[in-house]
Amino acid sequence: MRTDPTDNGGLFIGRRPGTQPVRYGRLPERGSRRRIVIDALLSAAILVAMVLLTIAVWGPLPVGAMWIASQVSSANVGLWIILAFALSVGGIFLALRGLRMLDLVWILVRRAAGVDQRSGVLSRVFLATTVVALPVFGYWLIFIGGLRPSFGIDG
Repeated sequence: MRTDPTDNGGLFIGRRPGTQPVRYGRLPERGSRRRIVIDALLSAAILVAMVLLTIAVWGPLPVGAMWIASQVSSANVGLWIILAFALSVGGIFLALRGLRMLDLVWILVRRAAGVDQRSGVLSRVFLATTVVALPVFGYWLIFIGGLRPSFGIDG
């Protein structure tokens, strides 16, 4: 009886449908030199798209959602806040779904290039963009944006 949580989907009584670990067959065969270069360029382009989409999650998507919500002409501020929040969350979830799909495509392209790629790069991309985006946002917030000290001098 297998009781390893990674083998049975975290349950000790059996496997949930669709939770079987991915088992790769033989190692991928290396293609021609030209094919390897094309696949390497394609995987790099997918990686750049993942980085740009991840950066969009940290700034442009929420800002765009707030701009769209601000175009609603209503005296009700609560409606504006709810709409901005819903658009932000919806946009971020769509971006995350797209990132996951790009990650799976990146794995396939790398395997097609002959690389024994078994896991994606999404977590590392997300970590790297977080490490870069949060200090940049903090600097903007404190020194450029809304938290600048105001001394009551208008002008």
